[in-house]
Amino acid sequence: MSGAVSSMRKIAFIPVRAGSKSIVLKNIREINSRPLVHWSLLAASTAGIFEKIVVSTDSPEIERVVLELEIPGIEIFRRGKGCATDVATTESAVLEYLNQSQLSDDVSLCLIQATSPLTKSEDFLQAYRQMEMEHSDSLLTGVEFKRFFWKSSCDGSSSPLNYNLACRPRRQEFKGSLMENGAFYIGSVGGIKQSKCRLYGKISFYKMPEYMQFEIDEHHDWIVMESLLRNFSTAATDLDQIKFFLTDLDGTLTDGGMYYSQSGDEMKRFTTIDGKAFELLRNRGIKTGIITGEHTDIAKRRAEKLQIDFLRQGEVNKLKTVSSLCDQLGLTLANVAYIGDDVNDLELLNVVGKAACPKNSIIAQKYLSPRIEVLNHEGGHGAVREFVEKILTT
Repeated sequence: MSGAVSSMRKIAFIPVRAGSKSIVLKNIREINSRPLVHWSLLAASTAGIFEKIVVSTDSPEIERVVLELEIPGIEIFRRGKGCATDVATTESAVLEYLNQSQLSDDVSLCLIQATSPLTKSEDFLQAYRQMEMEHSDSLLTGVEFKRFFWKSSCDGSSSPLNYNLACRPRRQEFKGSLMENGAFYIGSVGGIKQSKCRLYGKISFYKMPEYMQFEIDEHHDWIVMESLLRNFSTAATDLDQIKFFLTDLDGTLTDGGMYYSQSGDEMKRFTTIDGKAFELLRNRGIKTGIITGEHTDIAKRRAEKLQIDFLRQGEVNKLKTVSSLCDQLGLTLANVAYIGDDVNDLELLNVVGKAACPKNSIIAQKYLSPRIEVLNHEGGHGAVREFVEKILTT
């Protein structure tokens, strides 16, 4: 399913209360070296379609952990005590926020569950496209379960629920059953407020892979999910996920120096070591690009020499530009690898699938986050080549 997602305003809403009984503070307990809620937040952020990501919580500790993740676009909503009890419904938390938010009725709200960390950014994009194609009012996620289900009667007898006992179908011919998995739900602000339910009107069912059947509710779910995350993680950054490589220019592809000839012509220093990296990417079918805040003929000539697919100069908002390029290519920010060196690169570095900065960069010295890898080489001295080789050999 391809094509751009509609321009309607979209809000992500993630409820994370503190009162889980089976696994205490499970929403911030680490799973695969990250708090559980990190995975859902990252998927929502890298989708690049949400105006903001609202985290509804009753816990100062959860609030602190969420903010320390430094994922862009997060807004904390302090949930009232009445909506955070063991008997409170998720709808009550959603409606509490909507009744205080003053959002217009046509805004789309995506309710995302932190207990489904396998959700990918692509899932949000595809789900919205499906809703547009099917002209539906709301959407839920689930899996197609090709299993035979039974029910027990009061007299102790049992009977099949989803197949004919006298004509047992072969698996390849069996349509199976649809099972809600609770990953996320989509509806409009007006529709949810009027129905007081996350699902209403014409409902679309967004099918996810069968391994997505799991939610984390009990300890044994946690063990299963840890294994699945290692294989199907949203933040996986291997070659299968990275489809678009982007680099900053000054201080990254160059050494950051400004050189002038006797006649006053400006010059920049590049290295052939980095130049070869773009050939390696091209041979693997990975799109490439240079995105820079300046506008020079030097950058144009270098991009042509290296056969760069996209050159964007004079860019003030790099994240907006890259999001647009991703939409053009049918990709998400999770498919992007980016290397930059200064503060104007931070917003983009913190949301792409794989991020890095040169050893001598301002970011490495002052603004480093856990998501940004500091390379062993300096800008203009092989940092780009090092980053590319890490991607191609992962």
